[in-house]
Amino acid sequence: MRHVHMIVTGKVQGVGFRFSTQQKALEHNVSGWVRNKMDGSVEVEAEGEDKDVESFINALHQGPSPYAKVDDIDMDESSNVEGYTSFTVK
Repeated sequence: MRHVHMIVTGKVQGVGFRFSTQQKALEHNVSGWVRNKMDGSVEVEAEGEDKDVESFINALHQGPSPYAKVDDIDMDESSNVEGYTSFTVK
């Protein structure tokens, strides 16, 4: 299992980013959550099998919503798996 915490910057609020991130997580069999931050960035916590998390991260880099533009993803990995059972929008 792989666990990542990400801060996504760019045009990522007000463009359907959280909902489309949730859809991508379901497509890639990843669990966790996504939420907007006060500074205009979006915070994502995700976990799953290595290949699933990697393909999910790649999908986020592309901008999961057609209106989103991802400039950067600052990512930290952790060996602590939370055991999320779904992917939620906070």
